[in-house]
Amino acid sequence: MTDVLFKEFVSLCKKLEKIQSRKEKVRVLAEFISKTDPENARIASLLITGKIFPEYEDLKLDIGVSTVYKVLKGLKSGQMFLVEKPSTLREICNSLRKIASIKGESSRKRREEALRSLLIPLSEDEREYFLRAIFGEMRIGVNEGIILEALAQALKCKLETVRRAYMFIGDIGDLTFEALQGGCQKLGNVALELFRPVRPMLASMVYSVTEALKEHGGICAFEFKYDGVRIQVHKKNDKIKIFTRRLTDVTASLPEIVELVKNDIKASTVVLDGEVISLKNGRPLPFQELVKRVRRQKELPRLLREIPLVPKFFDLLFLNGRVLVDLPYSERWNLLEDIVDAEYLSERIVTDNLREAEDFFEKSIELGHEGLMAKSLSSTYTPGVRGKKWLKIKTADTIDVVIVAAEWGHGRRRGWLSDYYLAVLDDSSGEFAVVGKTFKGLTDEEFKEMTKRLLQLKIRDEGYRVIVKPSIVVEVAYSEIQKSPKYRSGLALRFARITRIRYDKSPYEITTLSELKKRYENQFARKQRG
Repeated sequence: MTDVLFKEFVSLCKKLEKIQSRKEKVRVLAEFISKTDPENARIASLLITGKIFPEYEDLKLDIGVSTVYKVLKGLKSGQMFLVEKPSTLREICNSLRKIASIKGESSRKRREEALRSLLIPLSEDEREYFLRAIFGEMRIGVNEGIILEALAQALKCKLETVRRAYMFIGDIGDLTFEALQGGCQKLGNVALELFRPVRPMLASMVYSVTEALKEHGGICAFEFKYDGVRIQVHKKNDKIKIFTRRLTDVTASLPEIVELVKNDIKASTVVLDGEVISLKNGRPLPFQELVKRVRRQKELPRLLREIPLVPKFFDLLFLNGRVLVDLPYSERWNLLEDIVDAEYLSERIVTDNLREAEDFFEKSIELGHEGLMAKSLSSTYTPGVRGKKWLKIKTADTIDVVIVAAEWGHGRRRGWLSDYYLAVLDDSSGEFAVVGKTFKGLTDEEFKEMTKRLLQLKIRDEGYRVIVKPSIVVEVAYSEIQKSPKYRSGLALRFARITRIRYDKSPYEITTLSELKKRYENQFARKQRG
């Protein structure tokens, strides 16, 4: 098949943007996919969902809005090269990869030149959608769920087959490529593989131990909920790789974990799920300190001394050549206990006794941890899926949101972007929906760092307010959720306060609007409606 022209991709996006019906969006996308080769379809799937590269590659363009404006200003209106053929989707992707690889001396100037060369051949429409893509703001109403349905329709596959394959592949572009290369049969055979990380299983929130026991039929496993960095460890003999929840390879940053797994895990091949924490005088260090340890590789020798890490494993996905995700949690835990020393396992009880579970919750809080995880004993492991098989119980109601804009502060906060617009992911459209603002929760140093990072993500400057690329995820606590005509989401967080910056989370892993609506309704189990 011939390459897809970038103008053809833009025509597809414009068409999808105008369509209101989900069913019709799926049909149009399925038609495009069925006529496209695997590589072009892979690129298109990523761009349509507001991504440029797979998350696990950890590539960054490092192109801010000021750079884009500077380059556009230098181009004459409508300026185009007289070229024999227009840009293709693959050429655009390759150019972006080259820009992301530019490092070292004069890197800013070289990125500007590369961007200029990329933009000149594009028409005004093509430039608009190109810029939407690099800033992660496609706004065409297509999310990953629609792409999964389109793949199923294009390949005449069962939707469940496509969804299960996506659980293990984890990247929408890679899934599209594999689907078009091998069809339904290949997707049906997709399973967990060593050294190909899968997205971690996720948990829903409940408000008490009582709710957890009720949800799980009166008995469940309760584990300490650690304020750590989620890790997935793959081992084959002496070869070991460690991945974060965003599927980024952080093996080089965690040498002591590598040694521990190599020497102390009693299995030749294994995939472990867990967290790393650091204890000082018996108390856990804050999450922000752990993130420094994982991110600042240049300072590793010093940080190894200052922030020694301890793993706390709580699940087993693969053991000695056998995939375990379809086994009940209780069986996976028994196998986990056989190969991991108790000191490296999450602290845990299994009980049907409410008082015992509540005492265990208090113990977790007193020791400085976040609360508890409650797990159904019969639950299978579903990568990347948030459901009720796993429940988290914390002392405060919190959600994960992404910052989409910020206002300049006043008084003590003058000179900092410090009043943040918080958004959840609208899972019906794939866009971000604002649910409130806050200036509370950060230290002065964090305000300074946040201002620097937000300015690098600037899309538009409105004077007192800066619109930014949705990239920085924060966890916020709140007192309640209210109805609000002020925001398109229809909801607003009351007394929102940032509790931590989630460097480990992608904007596409945050709380969804449908989940927030459920939380709004759940409030009335505990209080009267207004």
